Parts: sequence; structure tokens; C-alpha cells
Amino acid sequence: MVKISPSILISDFLTLKDSIKELEAAGVDMLHLDVMDGIFVPNISFGNPVIKSIKAHSNLPLDVHLMIDRPHRYIEEFAKYADLLGFHYEAGSDNVELLKKIRELGCKSCITIKPATPAEAIFDLLPLCDMVLVMSVEPGFGGQKFMPMALDKIKALKEESIRQGLNIDIEVDGGINAETAPQAIAAGANVLVAGNFLFSADDMGAKVKEIKAL
Repeated sequence: MVKISPSILISDFLTLKDSIKELEAAGVDMLHLDVMDGIFVPNISFGNPVIKSIKAHSNLPLDVHLMIDRPHRYIEEFAKYADLLGFHYEAGSDNVELLKKIRELGCKSCITIKPATPAEAIFDLLPLCDMVLVMSVEPGFGGQKFMPMALDKIKALKEESIRQGLNIDIEVDGGINAETAPQAIAAGANVLVAGNFLFSADDMGAKVKEIKAL
């Protein structure tokens, strides 16, 4: 089944509580929270205090995507509020130990790869992951166009997870819309991060149903 994890980065933070309630009513499966530090990516978003506040106002699982340098420094703090906690393969930490630590702290684990990183780079890490995230845009800014190269990586990760006998989620983030969502699902993705596509919709619930019906 396809799951929708909308990125709140696109929402108006002055009315964030209302946006979350609207997303809940629309039938999304979780909330995607992009944490950016201005070092690993050229942008800054928000940190744990905002995530703590969101946790207090929503029963949806929190899908926390760390786009930060040396994420091992902050894993214990983010794990207090995240349900699923992910970091970048390229971020300069011991990936094996970090994935194990995330699970030890009671969160589901995720590793993310940027567009330039091949799928094969994380094949040996798949047994330690509950989900993998394929970036279909360069991380750091919303509103970018979907990079078709992501489809081959999604397919490769899906095939490898089956070969290893694993049942993991494959998430895709960036440029998801009515055209690219079916392509990503056909390639093997089952979790879609959507931002502009949902928040610009006249009927958010209808858009969620449209994607889930693919």
C-alpha cells in the first residue's frame, strides 16, 4: 500500500497546527520533517523544539529526515520525538553504528541517499534499515523538478531488498506530483514525500486518495 508523508516545510508555520489537522483529515500516513543545518545542505529549517511541539499536536507518526552534518551528535535528542529517524549516507558518520543506535533508541531507522550516490552504496546496510529514502532532487530546497535517475535507484533497491529477503519501505522525496508519483510507485517506491503537490491542491483529501489509488 502506498503511504503519503507530506513535508511540512512548505506550510505556513504561523498556521502550522491548522495545516497538520488538515493533513490528518486528508488521510496522510505520517508527517515528513526536514531538519537542515546550513552545513550539510545550503539551507536552515528547524530543530528539535519544533518537532517536540508537532508531536504534542498530532498523533501521526513523525518521519524525521536529518539533513545535517555528523548526525551522530544529535541522534539521541531527535529520537525522543521521532517515530522514524533517518540521516544521510553522505553525512560523515559510522552508518552501521548509527542505524543500530536509532533502533536501540526505539525508532525505526532510515538511511538517505543524494542524487549522486548510487543505490549499490547502501546495499550492505539494508538489513539495518526499516526504510530507505531516495532523494529525487538535491536536498535543501523545495519546489525542484523530479530527477528521473531516481527511478533506476528505486528499482535497484527494491530488487536488492527482495533478494535479501527484506520487507523495507522505499521512500522518494522531491518533485512528486500527478505525473511522477505513478512512475515512482511503478519503480518500487511505497512511501511518497509530497509538498507543493498537496499544499497547492484545492482538495487535499482528493489528492491523497488519488495517489493511494495508483
